[in-house]
Amino acid sequence: MERVIIFIILALCMFCVKPAFGEEGTNLSNLITAQNIKYQDCTKVFNIDNINLLYLTIASINANRFTVDEIQSRNGYVIFTAVNKKFLATITNVNTNQAMLKITPVDNNYYFQPGIYLNIFKYIDLNLRNKAENIYFTENQSNN
Repeated sequence: MERVIIFIILALCMFCVKPAFGEEGTNLSNLITAQNIKYQDCTKVFNIDNINLLYLTIASINANRFTVDEIQSRNGYVIFTAVNKKFLATITNVNTNQAMLKITPVDNNYYFQPGIYLNIFKYIDLNLRNKAENIYFTENQSNN
């Protein structure tokens, strides 16, 4: 009788407990573990013009605490360092209302953490409606 009860309890546990392996999804360890990245994953088209996308890209790099090494606003690229590796963020026009952001490693070695470009893309998606503003300071405000 005890064996039957134990068997029933074990059978119920096997069907009630959700297995931890074999699940698809992005978790933290997948974002911070270096892996081979596809070139297609490093590009994304946004519904914003190229000037505002450049500003959002710089803000995203800063918000993720990466180091900006060089900015070329005329050509639309930013070189930054993340996890001791240099990356090139290139912004190009697709049409008047869309621009494409491409984040590639400078050394063409696509073995790095995918969280670097995914976090930048996510920041831009979240702040897409926030346009850049000119802020003017008077002398009294800048001294405070």
